Amino acid sequence: MSAEKATTSVQTAIGVAHSKLILIGEHAVVHGQPAIALPFPLVGVEAVVDYVPGSVKLDSTFYHGPIDSAPDSLDGLTNCIRATVEKLDLPCANLLIRIKSSIPPGKGLGSSASVAIAVIRSLFAYAEQDYTEDDILELADISERYAHGEPSGIDTLTITSELPVWYEKEQPIDRIEPKGDFYFIVADSGRMADTRSAVESVAKLIKSAPKRIQTKLDRLGDITHRARHALESASKHLLGQMLNEAQKELEALGVSDAGLNRLIYFAQQEGALGAKLTGGGNGGCVIALARNEVHSRQLSEKLKKFGAHAVWSFALKKKAD
Repeated sequence: MSAEKATTSVQTAIGVAHSKLILIGEHAVVHGQPAIALPFPLVGVEAVVDYVPGSVKLDSTFYHGPIDSAPDSLDGLTNCIRATVEKLDLPCANLLIRIKSSIPPGKGLGSSASVAIAVIRSLFAYAEQDYTEDDILELADISERYAHGEPSGIDTLTITSELPVWYEKEQPIDRIEPKGDFYFIVADSGRMADTRSAVESVAKLIKSAPKRIQTKLDRLGDITHRARHALESASKHLLGQMLNEAQKELEALGVSDAGLNRLIYFAQQEGALGAKLTGGGNGGCVIALARNEVHSRQLSEKLKKFGAHAVWSFALKKKAD
């Protein structure tokens, strides 16, 4: 699933996309602060387009049938498909789009963006046309606006990247090259996160207590800058400290909850250098930084036994010289 190129055969085309997760800076990024997001290659999406006479149809775990009859929850994807087909000068007909995803939806892992990007890539491959990164971002943004209201854009940027992404609104996108190896564990609480409602709740807090909340957002921005320094100086202990500090601020913003806190505190007690929620919060996943590869495996097993719905361990490694 990590291969990003789309392939074609007679009247069939395939597009794939990996997932993403926010390392640090969620919520503050909506209000002008930076965030760091990581490509997450352990889960992803494959979209397959076949020529099938008739209307454009979807075949997926969440819906099977013509896009014109799809539920409102798929408006973002169906509008994205129509826009992509139009851009490619294809008739909006005679297509069956099959979607296979290993990304749990509603967990802050970029499921909606990954699905859109895989589908867009498959349609470009079907039309035997090349795409630019700007093409993908522009079309995927159609889907993301339905999913998240006013998305930051960090999901689509990270899903199309091989390196960690440094994102600030209205600033040039930057990639981060880690100077050391960092071992992470992602644990799923088993409960859906609602990014839109969490973002809206923080916006309401800003209106009710602007100075206090802005101080917390500024603090999250400062923590994110220090986290970048940790990645670029191979300082895993500093990065762990910043993850813990960020979690305190997110709890104060009211976007963490008892279920997430339980997993986070357990990871910290079992030797994680740092742990926090990742994504919208109030459900979804947590991310923890292990001490090394062996500790990563041990902590993964302990989190499974502790009740995490699913656990993934992965390494962010420096590029070979």
